[in-house]
Amino acid sequence: MALAGCPDSFLHHPYYQDQVEQAPPLSPQDLAGPGFAAPSDRLTHHQEDDVDLEALVNDVNASLESLYPACSMQSETVPLLQNGQHARSQPPPSGTRSLQAQRSQPVHILAVRRLQEEDQQLRTSSLPAIPNPFPELCGPGSPPVLTRGSLPPSQAAAKQDVKIFSEDGTSKVVEIPADMTARDLCQLLVYRSHCVDDNSWTLVEHHPHLGLERCLEDHELVVQVESTMANESKFLFRKNYAKYEFFKNPTNFFPEQMVTWCQQSNGGHSQLLQNFLNSSSSPEIQGFLHVKELGRKSWRKLYVCLRRSGLYCSTKGASKEPRHLQLLGGLEESSVFSLIAGRKQYGAPTDYGFCIKPNKVRNETKELRLLCAEDEQGRTCWMTACRLLKYGVLLYQNFRIPPPRKALLPSFSTPVRSVSENSLVAMDFSGQTGRVIENPAEAQSAALEEGHAWRKRSTRMNILGSQSPLHPSTLSTVIHRTQHWFHGRISREESHRIIKQQGLVDGLFLLRDSQSNPKAFVLTLCHHQKIKNFQILPCEDDGQMFFSLDDGNTKFSDLIQLVDFYQLNKGVLPCKLKHHCIRVAL
Repeated sequence: MALAGCPDSFLHHPYYQDQVEQAPPLSPQDLAGPGFAAPSDRLTHHQEDDVDLEALVNDVNASLESLYPACSMQSETVPLLQNGQHARSQPPPSGTRSLQAQRSQPVHILAVRRLQEEDQQLRTSSLPAIPNPFPELCGPGSPPVLTRGSLPPSQAAAKQDVKIFSEDGTSKVVEIPADMTARDLCQLLVYRSHCVDDNSWTLVEHHPHLGLERCLEDHELVVQVESTMANESKFLFRKNYAKYEFFKNPTNFFPEQMVTWCQQSNGGHSQLLQNFLNSSSSPEIQGFLHVKELGRKSWRKLYVCLRRSGLYCSTKGASKEPRHLQLLGGLEESSVFSLIAGRKQYGAPTDYGFCIKPNKVRNETKELRLLCAEDEQGRTCWMTACRLLKYGVLLYQNFRIPPPRKALLPSFSTPVRSVSENSLVAMDFSGQTGRVIENPAEAQSAALEEGHAWRKRSTRMNILGSQSPLHPSTLSTVIHRTQHWFHGRISREESHRIIKQQGLVDGLFLLRDSQSNPKAFVLTLCHHQKIKNFQILPCEDDGQMFFSLDDGNTKFSDLIQLVDFYQLNKGVLPCKLKHHCIRVAL
């Protein structure tokens, strides 16, 4: 069926053809309507059709729109070529070109543009992310903070070699995937070094040329952190018992005079951590700090306050009005480090320095914001508050629910429980079944009885003669050297440095040789973030050699027995022995 004067482009439209095929057959009389002439009339007035072609096209279009009103609506979504032409269409007569362009071109062009934009968005979202093949050519800016599972599969599957150093200078190169966290790598090193794992191992980001170091958080990606480090920097594998100690004893880390609460006054120590972890609250740490001026060697003592938005200093005394506060550094694109040798390298006024280092800084010291506290407790308070304000609930999740380990090795089993975590108890095996001695006085008497029994056995071996190549008295003076808590001939300063590195928590200890008395030993113990030293003197009784901390009131045949006793009983010490400092050779 054809209509005189109707453009072929409209007749070839798919929607129109479908509608014509579905419609019932109509006679010419049915099609006749207003504006239509009978077939005989059209044949009779053929010359008039050629003259009034534009009017006839208008009549045809109006009639078809009345019969099939949806056709014109549907055609708006059909892709068109230039000038509103449908595909496979023939150019209409010159008299109708301007009419077609005015009627259909604006509507169809908008529809085509919308479809093209939607198609482009669909293609863009379906394509995988393409990693940067040359990250070393990028700018010095820090990469975004990534967590487990945030890397694309192509990057997560990539392997990279990382060199790890231990405290004794030994090192090991480990091949790790790009999405391995610091906690995963510590688990792998613990497994390969046959250490006891108690969730206190950590990776340390060490910058010897800057005199800075910090412990990586468990969720940080090792490869990402290494990309921000200079060539002189390295990773250390070390214990850190104080990593999450502030969750157990918050009052020891945050002195009351240093903590305030903005816009609220009911914050106490019971709600201390909740306010730090709650992003809607506004905790604030305040106090005086020594601040090193940028680009200069001089230090100034200023009133400083730490908020979620950053670290500020007051330009007018202790005023905290907004007009008197000056920003020292933000926490989003920076990390908090401890100063290793602040006095020697930066002329720091105290030994308790810390630094806010932007992630983009590698070798330059001009952009480092160096600060010093008056004591160790003050420095710990500032640094712990920076961690809490930066990471928030993520730290608590690492503490309560350690991240799951990667199945890197088939025999990567559950870690062994540490014997230093208050897991030692006094037992009585005198009966048929053993029982736990809960009474401290009974436990102390049992330990003394065991010591006397050990002494009697040693005396009996001396009388009968020992078959061992080592004499018992000789064995008791050297057997402690096989223990991890004994560090041999180190100085007092070195022992204090090790204690500080592995966390100033109550009960952290080590034993060493005495520098003043060749036959004596020294117990170095941490209590309330202070380090104390106790001398262990040898004493002789009935021809036998013993060791004592309290001038001979409590005697032990060797240092192993002494340590075991004070892990169960406080005795003359300010606290029990809980954690021992350890150095592992990789």
